[in-house]
Amino acid sequence: MVFSGMLNSMETVPRGDQSVMETLFRKATQNRVFQDVVSQIQTAILNGKLKVGEKLPPERELGEMLGTSRGTLREALRILEQKGLIEIKLGVNGGAVVKAATSEHMSESLALLIQSQVVSLEELSEFREGVEGIVTGLAAERITDNDIEGLQALREQATEIHQKGLAAWDDFVGVDEQIHMQLARISGNLLYRFILETVHDNIHRYYDKYLKVSEREMEENYSDLCNIIEAVINRRPEEAAELARVHVNRFKQYMDRKKRLT
Repeated sequence: MVFSGMLNSMETVPRGDQSVMETLFRKATQNRVFQDVVSQIQTAILNGKLKVGEKLPPERELGEMLGTSRGTLREALRILEQKGLIEIKLGVNGGAVVKAATSEHMSESLALLIQSQVVSLEELSEFREGVEGIVTGLAAERITDNDIEGLQALREQATEIHQKGLAAWDDFVGVDEQIHMQLARISGNLLYRFILETVHDNIHRYYDKYLKVSEREMEENYSDLCNIIEAVINRRPEEAAELARVHVNRFKQYMDRKKRLT
């Protein structure tokens, strides 16, 4: 990121009151200056003391507040931009501007972790078994009449694809994921929904590597989904949670079987 000319351009643009800014920042701890600068600015953004759209002070002023060099400050701002917390704008109205928090950058980090298979099959399965069970139980507690209609429509779609047999496996996996995502949405917990969406978007590398599919696997998977939906629709949270855990564990057993043979 090019920062040349930022000082002059920032001084001509309205920004937060300097006296207010001075109360947000202190001299950075000298034995870990870089990390401390990032931490201070990040904390001020995440706790709402720096608002979305607000400009940080010019480099010279902010560097003096933090007791750090321009080079260290610029590197800290670059990291904050990579995290999606600020945007560096160039030109007359340029400067470091606070951005609205989004899940995009967190999702990218988690996706890379799964795609690279740094997370083992055992760890991924253990995580999914716990979380999918909790989410499905919550869905059974919180489901509405409109939600029921949506799940029933997905079940019908799964039935149609299932009747086409193993040749339609990829389409079946697609509707399987839609059902899991619908349950996460019904659970009403944004964090569960976000994490599971990222997991399901990137889990195919494990399927491709470890999952050998036959008619039996497809039949068992279809039966699991129907039973889970039935328990959720009838608002039986404990049963729904256990069925979801069994469903995820079954997939793990499929993949373990192929893993042992490779």
